[in-house]
Amino acid sequence: MKFLKYNIFLLTKLPAAYFCGARLKSINSNECSVKITHNWFNQNPYKSMFWAAQGMAAELTTALMLTDKINKSGYSISMLLISSKSNYYKKATGTIVFNCSEGNNMDEMMNKLISSNTPQTITLSSKGINQNKVTVSKFIFEWSLKIREK
Repeated sequence: MKFLKYNIFLLTKLPAAYFCGARLKSINSNECSVKITHNWFNQNPYKSMFWAAQGMAAELTTALMLTDKINKSGYSISMLLISSKSNYYKKATGTIVFNCSEGNNMDEMMNKLISSNTPQTITLSSKGINQNKVTVSKFIFEWSLKIREK
């Protein structure tokens, strides 16, 4: 049921990611995985997955976990993506699984945000691995978070 909720969220709030094929694979307090399969809709002219489709799946791994932590905090917290960087190592074909396993870093940042009530930034990475366990790309996202004023 949890995955259905996330995938309906994708369809209604992030339709580009949904139609590109990004789907939540797993999520817990420490890590999040999103899979995306190369298809006609997300391909580039070179018969591999377009970089932006990979970026959407990678960003989701960080954003979904941050959103969960914000929701569980009980505070009204805004989050904004302020920078991103990517590296590509191999053609992305087949199914790629992006994973972020930095939940502990997020917890530390959330504790600091709440205790100090000062805006915080956090840098999170997500790595895309193909079916042969080869890294095809790596994304680094910098997020800014602050507690909303009442």
